[in-house]
Amino acid sequence: MELLLAITLGILVSTSVYLMLDRNVLRFLFGLVLLSNAVNLLIFAGGRLTAGAPPLIDAGASSPTGVVANALPQALVLTAIVIGFGLLAFTLALVYRTFMTLGTVNSDEMRVAEPMGAKDLDRGKLGLGRADPQKPASGQEAGI
Repeated sequence: MELLLAITLGILVSTSVYLMLDRNVLRFLFGLVLLSNAVNLLIFAGGRLTAGAPPLIDAGASSPTGVVANALPQALVLTAIVIGFGLLAFTLALVYRTFMTLGTVNSDEMRVAEPMGAKDLDRGKLGLGRADPQKPASGQEAGI
């Protein structure tokens, strides 16, 4: 079982690194979420896989009797899932706002920090042609 889990972890990490190396910000985000899931699976596997009972203590006992599952990795993974979902929601909102403002999700074409001159602006390379470095879209124009 551990060998199958290790192979799955390797595939998840390699796929996430491949996605994160792309210039598309949305693919980078999907790679980040996939890497987060791979790390969650690694934490879960680090707590050893046991076919034991749930970690419950019998009435009157001070410790569990018999083989029980480790509850700490499960709690850590549950916390990481909640935090990862919050990160995903926030970054999806940022990517949506960036796309509506700039008209592209390609990181090479996002030149707000170093805008090109209006005469050098090639509308064909800016995705949908909504981006204008001289007049960025406001929230109402972007539909937000």
